[in-house]
Amino acid sequence: VEMGLLDTIQNIINPKDSNVDQFLTKFPNKVGSYGYDPWGFNINGIKPFVGAGKFFYENYFRVETYGLENIPKKGRCLIIGNHSGQLPLDAMMLGYSMVTNEYAPRAPKGMYERFVPQVPFISSIFSQWGGTVGDPENCIKMLENEEAVMVFPEGARGISKPYKKKYQLQRFGLGFMYMALQTKSPIIPVGIVGCEESIINFGNIDFLQRLIKFPAAPALIPFVFPSKVIINYGKPMFFEGDASREYEVEAMVDEVKKEIKHLINVGLKQRKGIFS
Repeated sequence: VEMGLLDTIQNIINPKDSNVDQFLTKFPNKVGSYGYDPWGFNINGIKPFVGAGKFFYENYFRVETYGLENIPKKGRCLIIGNHSGQLPLDAMMLGYSMVTNEYAPRAPKGMYERFVPQVPFISSIFSQWGGTVGDPENCIKMLENEEAVMVFPEGARGISKPYKKKYQLQRFGLGFMYMALQTKSPIIPVGIVGCEESIINFGNIDFLQRLIKFPAAPALIPFVFPSKVIINYGKPMFFEGDASREYEVEAMVDEVKKEIKHLINVGLKQRKGIFS
């Protein structure tokens, strides 16, 4: 039994599936002769992500994904989704669905919170997987490099909300829309169902949050439940307008938020139950 468990863990970390290499040779990320890009993304470094993603995507959360054909085969775009679950499992499932997309495999870039580099080893691993600090300048340069960039406009507000507020979208930041307008990038809205139930959060421990200086310190059940996850990619949304007028930008963000809410509702109807 122990050997079987060790073999399973080893295969997750270093996947033997030939399809992994097949997908990694198809996506259009621009890397140098050593396999790195300017943000630290690494072709070999992403293999453990794909291996772990395969396990969680296919076996643990049994993800169903719809609308993958809406992701551009190449060129810049912003993948905008709802955020939940305390851990970035939604980002992991989203990233895996794009890397293994049979229509157009892409390794997306991801924006993470500024506190992440404070966690030992994590930031270097995330960088190899395509993540970087959620700085507008970073994101704009990636889009100008024709990358697909994942952004969760709710930020920590979404990922740390208590269970009683599940599927209630929190306030969206406006930054992604400013970047879309500046770089003329299409927005692909995404509704993710299932990660809300993967980790149960009863609320925030305020004094602990102040002590550790993190965006949140949730009181939660320390277990990841194998909830059924459904992802719906919407059709590309294109925006033009005056970025200097905040009320216009807010109206555009509300359009995206409304579409994401619609996609969430579609996923909730598609799902038979929390675990099926």
